[in-house]
Parts: sequence; C-alpha cells; structure tokens
Amino acid sequence: MSGTSDKIKGLANEAVGNIKQGVGKVTGNESLQVKGKIQEKKGEAQQVVGDVKDAVDKH
Repeated sequence: MSGTSDKIKGLANEAVGNIKQGVGKVTGNESLQVKGKIQEKKGEAQQVVGDVKDAVDKH
C-alpha cells in the first residue's frame, strides 16, 4: 500500500469519525461519540503512516 493510499483512507476515516461524533452529540448517543473519536484517531494515525511511507520512498 502506498503512502497516498494510506493518507486517503486516513482522511476518510477521520471524516466519518467526525460525522459519527456529531450525530452522537445531537442524538445524545455517547457510544457513537466514542466510536467516532476512535475512528477519527485511527484516521489521523493512517495519515502519519502515509507520510512516513512517502518519506521512506523518497530516500
């Protein structure tokens, strides 16, 4: 998997996580808020992995 692919998946996970958090907040669903936060953090981590892969590929 390329760094770009990881970055795209990371952005998608981060976006979906933010949506889940928002829906959870509006509906009062704490579980959905927590799941959204976890997914957001997963997305952030995926983006870092993509950055590292791209940096390694350049050297």
